[in-house]
Amino acid sequence: MNDILPGEVETWQFLERSARKVFGAYGFAEIRVPVVEKTELFCRSIGETTDIVEKEMYTFNDKSANSLTLRPEGTAPVMRSYIEHKMYAQDPVARLYYMGPMFRYERPQKGRYRQFHQIGAEIIGVEDPRVDAQVLAMLIHYFEEVGIGDVELQVNSLGCAECRPGFRQTLVEFLQERLDSLCEDCRRRYQTNPLRVLDCKATGCKEATAQAPSVLDHLCSGCDDHFSQVQTYLRLLNTPFTINPRMVRGLDYYTKTTFEMVTTRLGSQNAVAAGGRYDGLIADLGGPSLPGIGFAMGLERLVLMKGDDHEPASRADVFLAAMGEMASQKAFVLMSALQRHGLHAEMDFSGKSLKAQMRRAGKLGARFVVIVGEEELARNVAQLKDMDNGNQAEVVFDRLEEELRARVLGA
Repeated sequence: MNDILPGEVETWQFLERSARKVFGAYGFAEIRVPVVEKTELFCRSIGETTDIVEKEMYTFNDKSANSLTLRPEGTAPVMRSYIEHKMYAQDPVARLYYMGPMFRYERPQKGRYRQFHQIGAEIIGVEDPRVDAQVLAMLIHYFEEVGIGDVELQVNSLGCAECRPGFRQTLVEFLQERLDSLCEDCRRRYQTNPLRVLDCKATGCKEATAQAPSVLDHLCSGCDDHFSQVQTYLRLLNTPFTINPRMVRGLDYYTKTTFEMVTTRLGSQNAVAAGGRYDGLIADLGGPSLPGIGFAMGLERLVLMKGDDHEPASRADVFLAAMGEMASQKAFVLMSALQRHGLHAEMDFSGKSLKAQMRRAGKLGARFVVIVGEEELARNVAQLKDMDNGNQAEVVFDRLEEELRARVLGA
């Protein structure tokens, strides 16, 4: 787990602000759900044989012996909230986005922490493949908005409850002949969760499954048609993509369209955003039978990809350099008035020299410095210096607030 410090947090704020801007243009509203949920929610939604549930969740009993878990992902809590508050009664179609911390106990590595942060979006209530294409186009739009290139959209289809069992059985039979080449985890789970073997990063498992059957060859007519239409609409929107038939995702609730935004810049953990359809999840959690599709992005990885191209720390609008007790009092009152009008105003509280105060103003990147001492105070004036061009002028003290608001705010 790590801290996000001033100088870094501005980039985080930029990424979050951009998400609100882009997602808002597509009709999404923000939802905020608790960090802690009942453990059962994640066992039912993610799947008890997934790595997340088996190994990675922070789970504990509270004083009433309820089993609680720090949320490892955002989709299941959002669906729980959607069902609990009967949001479908107002309108079965919902477009929701969220942002905040998630928790997984896994080996820390580049761009991955045990407390990490995600921005995610979900559309509930629409099965049309055009919505799949719209979600993917919005994801590309977001990456363009924040100036992150060098990413590739990969798509796949995992089929549905009708066609996936046949593929699953074919895959189990394929893996049975290669058990000796699989890692211990994959040998243990190849019957309960065989699709995860295709996603294993172990060298032996990659080599053993290189010729594995493709899920795309086992799709039913409905899933095949859906996936074909998604591709058609992506091309209509000029959204570039590649098909990755080995993409299976790590959560059990995915059906039909799945996707990842991948990069070559972060090593083996190359996915910076991922998601897919989960048409049976809401019903499985006790809600109505409604389809859904969504994605999540890892903020730590986005920050890494921004690199040195980060948002600068905000500049101070005004620094008030005062010498003497009476001058400091007047500067303090003026600073407070400016702050109440939305200006970022600062002053020195330690009685430092004018030279030291000017250095502080420079460190804060102040646009303007107000200089007032005993001489200026006696004449009811102050020196106003524009730090960008070096111009300095004398201004009647009583007009300073109006003058600074005009220069900074244009008001």
